[in-house]
Amino acid sequence: MAEQLRRTKIIATLGPATDAPGALKKLVAEGVNVVRLNLSHGSAADHAQRAAAVRAAAAELGVEVGVLADLQGPKIRIERFAAGPVELVPGHLFTLDCRADAPAGDATRVGVSYHDLWRDVKPADVLLLDDGLISLEVLDVGDRTIRCSVLAGGRLSDRKGINRLGGGLTVAALSDKDRADIRLAAELGADFLAVSFVKVADDIEQARRLLHEAGGSAALVAKIERAEAIENLAEIVDASDAVMVARGDLGVEIGDAELPGLQKKIIREALTRSRVVITATQMMQSMVESPIPTRAEVLDVANAVIDGTDAVMLSQETAAGRHPDKAVAAMRRVCLGAERQFEPTEDLSPGAHRLDRTDQAIALGAMFLASQVGVRAIVALTESGATAQWLSRYRSTVPIYALSRNAAARRRMLLYRDVYPVEFDAHGVGPTQASRDAIQHLYRLGHLAVGDRVLVTNGDHTGQGGGTNTLKLLMVGADGVAEGLSDL
Repeated sequence: MAEQLRRTKIIATLGPATDAPGALKKLVAEGVNVVRLNLSHGSAADHAQRAAAVRAAAAELGVEVGVLADLQGPKIRIERFAAGPVELVPGHLFTLDCRADAPAGDATRVGVSYHDLWRDVKPADVLLLDDGLISLEVLDVGDRTIRCSVLAGGRLSDRKGINRLGGGLTVAALSDKDRADIRLAAELGADFLAVSFVKVADDIEQARRLLHEAGGSAALVAKIERAEAIENLAEIVDASDAVMVARGDLGVEIGDAELPGLQKKIIREALTRSRVVITATQMMQSMVESPIPTRAEVLDVANAVIDGTDAVMLSQETAAGRHPDKAVAAMRRVCLGAERQFEPTEDLSPGAHRLDRTDQAIALGAMFLASQVGVRAIVALTESGATAQWLSRYRSTVPIYALSRNAAARRRMLLYRDVYPVEFDAHGVGPTQASRDAIQHLYRLGHLAVGDRVLVTNGDHTGQGGGTNTLKLLMVGADGVAEGLSDL
């Protein structure tokens, strides 16, 4: 019961550290809601095995866990060095070779994966390597070569990423590998598909078309990690089902000092536009080695929760860390602690919100009534999960139980803050009886008690998507039987 009251959702990345016997079961038991398959690493067989294993672990524990497939995207990388890592020294020259037949690198030059990089840069530009640990100033650009001066040096090894300070690289959002991995995500039945390095809304629309052509129905997550995406943020959010504040490459491109304010802006934009938002990257990075997080990491996670993020994500902490289950447990504790400090300040007056759909209006009405009369829970009978999504956009302290017979819809709702999906089939039952059955079902599961006041949202025709048009208030009576049911 205590775990069900955690409002913020947790995503954990799978990897070698979670392949150990029993590791996945521990992660699920600690409260993971969605697992991430990082398609930048591993084979298709690896990802298929991990997806199957986590579903088996979830089934064994009697819970549902979603699967997020994360595309690699066109991340620009240097190629390989002939004799292993090299040391770049400040003030020395270093050349980036943009030819397909570039030889293996050395301490003076190395090839790059994006062969048109030389067309996108000019003298005085700053290129950032290895997540900004190494920086190069462009001196001049030749025919497929970029001659640079090392500004900040260090050890540079194979396949490290390259960013341009301020963004502006023209590489397309979907690579050939991404197109193949979209088909893989469809085959795996992924519930979410994250698109990396999104710049414009059409990047999301293109991925959605390819996914549907492959037979997939995953929700599309736009990863905000390019400077250009900030300029087009509203249209990207509208085109997506969810957005991710991907703080690694984004921080490199815009600079660390701008990142905190931008994170808050992205969260606010997503909530305003009724989209799910995920905060990610190095949230508990020290736990790759340490069994406990630093105080700074605790505050980082807590601030994201207080700002209203739907989910927080662990990356290396679980994929390659020494304590994957402890990282999830720490994340859970911090989320619960931050949520205890949360005080809703939502303006629930009709004029404060744009209402385009009936179920949106019902959701707003439910939240307003909950704030006025005091209820134990809101119960949404939903086929597609849309009503639960609208309910979750209005920040409140009231839990939302979303009852659906549709397993895919329930897994999709696993990322909605405040929402707790429950399997329930109301197909073929009238709306009044469906409401009564739903309350008794939650009572038997231990979610409701005698005397609880509950709001119920449903439609005139149960089992049909997009039909929520009714809001009801009821009391839980003896044996969970609904009493005093009245239409509002």
